[in-house]
Amino acid sequence: MLHGPQRDTFDLEFRLPSGCADQLASGAADIGIVPSFELTRQDLEIIPGAGIACHGAVRSILLISSCPAGQIRSLALDSSSRTSVELVRIILRRRYGIAPQTVSHPPDLDAMMRIADAALIIGDPALRIDPTALPWHVYDLGAEWVEMTGLPMVFAVWAARKGIVNPGLVEAFQESCRYGLACLEEIVAAESAARGFAPDLVRQYLTCNIVHQLGPRDYQGMELFLDYATRGTAAETKLVTPV
Repeated sequence: MLHGPQRDTFDLEFRLPSGCADQLASGAADIGIVPSFELTRQDLEIIPGAGIACHGAVRSILLISSCPAGQIRSLALDSSSRTSVELVRIILRRRYGIAPQTVSHPPDLDAMMRIADAALIIGDPALRIDPTALPWHVYDLGAEWVEMTGLPMVFAVWAARKGIVNPGLVEAFQESCRYGLACLEEIVAAESAARGFAPDLVRQYLTCNIVHQLGPRDYQGMELFLDYATRGTAAETKLVTPV
């Protein structure tokens, strides 16, 4: 949308995923790429066919623990992604049978591990970590979800306020996605230089870890995630309701 046939079609702003969601909620934006968890909070319409998903290890969402996952009692959260925070809660509750106490903390792994049994690290800070070099247990939450459910995990979708999505808009987003995938080597060169990553890491991440074009099974996985998230929120609300 910056360089391809769709350039100048949209007025673009760049924010963290949670910020995109807030812009939609306030009416400051019409369309945004939002954490999939946001679909439990806002009445949005999905623009189908493009988003951010994984079909296995995602590499950029890591649960790092000083003990096996089933023994975690406290968890420090990098809360920059609402979907990732909800995902770790679902996996720990459903796969490992625990609900640890949580605290939000900037993504500083050593500091997080000093105050909690485990840490959730997301995005670039996670990609800067070599999981094989850590003295702790490392769980890739993309792999954990796929192993637990047999379905893809959708982290974010393009979504719009009601009444905006139409066939031309859908085609513009899908075509922009195709254009980006066709220019992947240019993106790898630009992003590796801008973020200080090795090009091989960026290429591996964008071609093997992340899925950009979403199909029926991706949306099936997303619906299961949203069902788990909604049921989990309802259960937590029930627990804290005074008698």
